[in-house]
Amino acid sequence: MSHTRPNILHLFTDMQRADTIHALGNVTIKTPHLDRLVSEGTAFTNAFAPSPVCVAARCSMIHGQYPMHTGCYENTPMPTDDRQTFMGALTEAGYRTHGIGKCHFSPDAFAMRGFQTREIQEEGGGQPADLSRMDYLSYLRANGFEYISEPYGVRSEMYYIPQLAQLPAEHHPTAWVGARSRAFIEERAGGGSGATPDEPWYLYSSFIHPHPPFAVPSPWHKIYRTADMDEPIMPHDVESMMMFVNRVQNRYKYRDQGVDMNLVRTIRAYYYACISFIDYQIGQIIEALERTGQLDNTLILFASDHGEYLGDYGCWGKRAMHDASARVPLIVRYPERFAAGAVVDTPASLVDLAPTFLAAAGDGAGVATHELDGVDLDDLAAGRNTRDVVFSQLASRMGSGMLSETSKAAIAHISDPREIVSANSMYMAVSRDGKYVYSAPDARQYYFDRVRDPHETRNRFGAPFFGEAAERLKTRLIDHLVAGGETAGLTSDRKDFVTFPRQELSSNPDHGLLVQDMYTPWTKIELPGYIDT
Repeated sequence: MSHTRPNILHLFTDMQRADTIHALGNVTIKTPHLDRLVSEGTAFTNAFAPSPVCVAARCSMIHGQYPMHTGCYENTPMPTDDRQTFMGALTEAGYRTHGIGKCHFSPDAFAMRGFQTREIQEEGGGQPADLSRMDYLSYLRANGFEYISEPYGVRSEMYYIPQLAQLPAEHHPTAWVGARSRAFIEERAGGGSGATPDEPWYLYSSFIHPHPPFAVPSPWHKIYRTADMDEPIMPHDVESMMMFVNRVQNRYKYRDQGVDMNLVRTIRAYYYACISFIDYQIGQIIEALERTGQLDNTLILFASDHGEYLGDYGCWGKRAMHDASARVPLIVRYPERFAAGAVVDTPASLVDLAPTFLAAAGDGAGVATHELDGVDLDDLAAGRNTRDVVFSQLASRMGSGMLSETSKAAIAHISDPREIVSANSMYMAVSRDGKYVYSAPDARQYYFDRVRDPHETRNRFGAPFFGEAAERLKTRLIDHLVAGGETAGLTSDRKDFVTFPRQELSSNPDHGLLVQDMYTPWTKIELPGYIDT
């Protein structure tokens, strides 16, 4: 094996907005170690999720394909047809591949999907029989934390209530990923577990946070205060900016019964604190690379699966196509291929990670089972690839259980699986200058001028002087769908979208509220006369 093949450190967070890095313009947040990656690497400031939800985004990332090719459009099963992942391709090319933290593989959370080894930390509590395979929970039990019932934070009614973590900082889920990542890096440098100097490695260090609940450990919960925080983006016609899935999520997550702006700003403070605590772990991981002499021969890529609304437009969660939800941070540090301090505004996507890693790994590293939809980020940064638009799609049925009776009746006749996907889809095409979105559940079109209105405060679709730009991106989106065979939502002439029945929520404000108590496998809640199990 060649000594020139780099190690690959893939740092990944869950639900981190693109605008949460100090060096890229956020004057409030403190991210000194991400700032270092920005100064020593290349930042892609127009990077997007191929689907703005956890499983679908990660599925597209590991396969290098858009959802129309993976068939995974939501938090639903990933392909089980043995198609390769980039981790599998790297393993076959002679890389030592290891995953630490959240993979969110579905339908089997314990699947390897190309990794040689994994250390598992997932949000769910799991079953007692699986405890031996749940590395982080086994660690908590071994260290005397059996009294902890919800180590990742309390969900259900508390999903969007900022909360102090139940664990001390050194045992927090974020700290565990950092510690295990450092241990792997040190082991590889020291020749542990049969490591040889000629064997490069790929390490996936994946943090569950800042995904809610925003449960940050002491004293990190005090580094931002409510009075420090800006208010969310709230255009004057905020109701018209909401897409159907936004309304579903607001209901689902107990956030549709009015706005307490002090609470909103406190939520944002705890979210920022989660990110700063991750940043601290990243700093320690980078220090381990430096100390072991591996820094400059390691391609470091930092990204997230999607964003978080944090109250923008009166919305919470992810899944829709505003930048708050669909745009992600993306930074690459590798001096041999990526310029230090460069900022690239050419649109990029998580589907680009697979070709980037495989190109860096050199000859012999490639996916054999399918064509990749992404491009090498090095080519994009250098202008050798002229792609100017990226795409996203989400097909969510999470609102089906809370629809009004009229809406249920209106869509009851849709039985073809492809039409069901299309009737529940949102689609996006985005360039440097503009963004076109179509939301099928409410049959609404959006066009955002990303130059004059970077915060997406006005929908320009149908407005004077924007028609040509909007139609151009709409055409690019439709052409993309036709090329991928995603045509069930298009008219017979392939020129427009089919208008499906509009979907509306039930007027009952308690209809569809989230119940998601993710207890540890050992939890027993017995309070006779109060709670009986």
